[in-house]
Amino acid sequence: MYAKDVPTGTVFYHGTKADLGVGDLIVPGFESNFVGHGLKHVYFTAKVETATWGAELAQGEGRGRIYIVQPTGPFDDDPNLTDKKFPGNMTASYRSVDPLQISGEVKDWVGHPPEQLQEMKSSLARLVQEGRATIIED
Repeated sequence: MYAKDVPTGTVFYHGTKADLGVGDLIVPGFESNFVGHGLKHVYFTAKVETATWGAELAQGEGRGRIYIVQPTGPFDDDPNLTDKKFPGNMTASYRSVDPLQISGEVKDWVGHPPEQLQEMKSSLARLVQEGRATIIED
């Protein structure tokens, strides 16, 4: 589903290791899980599965968390995922230059098997090593 097609009332999620609370804002400017510089956008998804990857791959200590979030402004499809391997936005991933406001937390999410998580981490490390770990921030 593309950003222009997202129905009103869609639930959005953001995976992270940050310990935040209801009402807090998630703002752009922090380093991503994949490149070592601050980003102009904050990223989120309409799928718990996609947010699970964010929570598991997030930098920092502590447990991963998945927050239920509300965009505070307009948002677009995440060009880093949309139409890359499959047509459309299969991961329901979006980004915004405006903050996300936390309205809740998903407490009962289940992570990926350790082997699958390690495979993803190895793939990301390989991208960094090859100089191909980039995030489109236009």
